[in-house]
Amino acid sequence: MSDMSETPKVETATEINASFDQNLDLLSGVSVRLSVEVGSASLKLSELLSLTKGHVVELDRQTSDPLDIFANGTLIAKGEIVNVDGRFGIRVLEVVNNDRGLAGIERRT
Repeated sequence: MSDMSETPKVETATEINASFDQNLDLLSGVSVRLSVEVGSASLKLSELLSLTKGHVVELDRQTSDPLDIFANGTLIAKGEIVNVDGRFGIRVLEVVNNDRGLAGIERRT
């Protein structure tokens, strides 16, 4: 007959949630860099060097398209620009669905 004292302890959902909250508290003070991408363009080096004041570079987005919001280079949301007391701000319109796991998250370098 086996000794029941050797049976591994199974955590309850409440214990798992408490453990998760404690781990999240450890990370809550970590700083992340939030950045917003309006759009991008590909240029030849010669085109880049020929830019002068007043030149316009066309980006790959429409003005009505939502902007990409990145945290430390990882796409986390989509949003739009707003004015906050004379400064730029970003309103979150959609949080990236991470049900797809890490394969669905775009990372910029």
